Amino acid sequence: MCVHVRPHATQIAVLEGRTLVQHLVSRAADDATQIDGNIYLGRVQNVLPGMEAAFVDIGTPKNAVLYRGDVRYDRDDVETSAGGLPRIEEMLTPGQFIVCQVTKNPIGAKGARLTQEVSLPGRFAVMVPSSTAFGISKRLDDAERRRLRRIVDEIRPDGHGLIVRTAAEGASREELAADVQRLLGRWSSIEEAAERARTPALLYREPDMAVRIVREELNRDYRAVMIDDPSLFEEVRSYVAQVNPELVDRVELYDTAAERLPVFERFHVHEQLHKALDRKVWLPSGGSLIIERTEALTVIDVNTGKNVGTSNLEETVYRNNLEAADEIARQLRLRDIGGIIVIDFIDMEIRENREKVGAALRAALARDKTRTQVFDISELGLVEMTRKRVSEGLVESLSEVCAVCGGRGIVLDATLV
Repeated sequence: MCVHVRPHATQIAVLEGRTLVQHLVSRAADDATQIDGNIYLGRVQNVLPGMEAAFVDIGTPKNAVLYRGDVRYDRDDVETSAGGLPRIEEMLTPGQFIVCQVTKNPIGAKGARLTQEVSLPGRFAVMVPSSTAFGISKRLDDAERRRLRRIVDEIRPDGHGLIVRTAAEGASREELAADVQRLLGRWSSIEEAAERARTPALLYREPDMAVRIVREELNRDYRAVMIDDPSLFEEVRSYVAQVNPELVDRVELYDTAAERLPVFERFHVHEQLHKALDRKVWLPSGGSLIIERTEALTVIDVNTGKNVGTSNLEETVYRNNLEAADEIARQLRLRDIGGIIVIDFIDMEIRENREKVGAALRAALARDKTRTQVFDISELGLVEMTRKRVSEGLVESLSEVCAVCGGRGIVLDATLV
């Protein structure tokens, strides 16, 4: 992991070997747009029964949206008209104050998305206050899940839910208990702040993006975290020393004065970043991908290009599609593409080949922590899939809408229209 700090922004790059797989940008002005995970005391502005949603003032420029399915309520406190599930106007009223958490950043004209199911992530566990939620990461093997279940049964706080993360693999009882106690202390501070507040207010801010990514990502698989800013280095190192002391030596200060190149140049991040902004992506065999983003969805077209194969057309196409499946998964993560995605693989006559390409795509996407849903390849060679959209994509985070064409890519002839 490479962390490059500039006066106006902090950039974080995650590399597997020498290959860039993830890039994130955090700006000082992002208190209004990069708020995913923050907890607020919000005031309900208005309730829209027809949309089953409420607009909530959380103190940001745009009101946030809370959908009915994300509202928490006590059955004893809500009177339902038909005796079934309560409607949103029966659960919320304008002017009401609620504690809520942002689950999706505001994107474009859309406000942030909220939930009242607050969750507090720690290093090894996620605490869900005032809930009965319980779970252990499915990425862990059965023996480890059984071990962690025994520990959690002993340390689980009364009245709160607990979800054990993949990072808890191999963690001791003492480490898990300390993590839970930190989360309990944090929740107590949030409750006290909510009681004191009289207007919409921020109750808890997620830490600096570098600390947050280290919390989510850092494990024994990482060789190093290189940070080129001394103050951020100390902050991240201090955090790792508290929650994962055995990995603290892997957090290193990149001395820009001693090194000949900036950290992004040293690890070839810049050149890969420029390639990630192109529409066209070359595959190792000579094939290519064309990635086009629209308001509604993202379309990815797979081409053989310079890949002419050696045996027959079906085998050439199959091998090209396999290669494309792996690269598409990497590009989706690197470019942070969310929403609906349609992939146009090259047509394959043999059904078994189509199934193998679909399986390869799912296997490659399994390495991505962002939730995805993939459907089988259709007779037309199309794959429909979705990837959870949490924030703006790579292109949007590194660009501005053209002031001349307004983002359309064309300039109309004013003399003819």
